[in-house]
Amino acid sequence: MFSKKKNVENSERPGLVVLNKPSSVVSEQFRTIRTNIQFSMIDETLRTIVVSSAGPSSGKSTVSANLAATFASEEKKILLVDADLRKPTVHKTFKVRNHDGLTTLLTDRNTNLEDVIYRTHKDGLYILTSGAIPPNPAELLASKRMEEIKQEMLDYFDMIIFDMPPLLAVTDAQVMASKTDGVLFVIPKGKANKDEIFKAKDLLEKVQANVLGAILNRVDKSDDSYYYYYGE
Repeated sequence: MFSKKKNVENSERPGLVVLNKPSSVVSEQFRTIRTNIQFSMIDETLRTIVVSSAGPSSGKSTVSANLAATFASEEKKILLVDADLRKPTVHKTFKVRNHDGLTTLLTDRNTNLEDVIYRTHKDGLYILTSGAIPPNPAELLASKRMEEIKQEMLDYFDMIIFDMPPLLAVTDAQVMASKTDGVLFVIPKGKANKDEIFKAKDLLEKVQANVLGAILNRVDKSDDSYYYYYGE
């Protein structure tokens, strides 16, 4: 399944550090993130993860893409879903078309997963773009149809990573946080103040989200600027 459908061309993507520079310090940091998440899976299976932030311009989409690529392997099939139905970026990262995607699945029951999922050149890594931007993103994500789609994804993939909008801007991330196994919170150094972070944390607690940890992003101007802290 998915092997003869849409394929991502094998060319370099500037934001995908773990694929372009696998030996770099930043790639090692993402492997550390993966290891810490795996440690948190000892007593329970984490198969659906939301990646979000308090505000915009946090680098959460870059983190989502690199994290998905880090988990992907010949043995593990990982699906990166662009669930930011307001300002989607996954199609830009992977340089693919975004005519059909998650919103197509949500609004057209005649569309199948294999019709809209892209298979990348990285073993085990698949992507689902957002599709057309709808007028009611939060309602679509909160729908029973979304739950059906998520369950269908779990039939084919070992892990699903949802790239979500910022928590303080809209309710989308809150909605999905209540439907998934865990949340990773991206904090850009110097751009997110303490009040915003606590407000976002409070929003996650209100929906009883499982906060796995936080990634402190944009520590400096070099590529090696991702650090992971496990815990709330």
